[in-house]
Amino acid sequence: MTAKARFLKKLQAQQPQSGSFTHKGQTDIAAFRQRMTHLQGEIAEWLTDTGIQTEKTSVTLIELLIGGRPFSVPGILLRYQNRTVKFIPAFLYGQGVTGCVEVSLCVDNNMTALCRLYMRSGQDTNWRYSLPDAPGGRSAFCEDAFFEIIEPLLP
Repeated sequence: MTAKARFLKKLQAQQPQSGSFTHKGQTDIAAFRQRMTHLQGEIAEWLTDTGIQTEKTSVTLIELLIGGRPFSVPGILLRYQNRTVKFIPAFLYGQGVTGCVEVSLCVDNNMTALCRLYMRSGQDTNWRYSLPDAPGGRSAFCEDAFFEIIEPLLP
């Protein structure tokens, strides 16, 4: 085998590795979008007959770890009277987490952080959340947790 052939073979062997992270990034973006859309459906179901309006929004993120290209992820708004709870995607990759959503209450142009949701935390693929005063403590996100988190939506 010539030196050029060895070089090209070695180069080709390395290319799938560098491309696999991009592929993983694209897979994670697709999963984040899908999970947010599913979460919006769950929330709408949980809020049936409450009078609380759910709206979809689109948020543009840039993840430097996968090339720095912008991509959009659905966000969720809950409106009641003059109050809004926003579920806004914040980033794709963080330390030990994938898919972070910041949940905040907006009243009269004042914003209060309620929690952060994580699509994946470590090996756990279920939604987890952490409160602002305990960012390292992550609990399972379920219907009961949802209603506890959005309680400030009511005046």
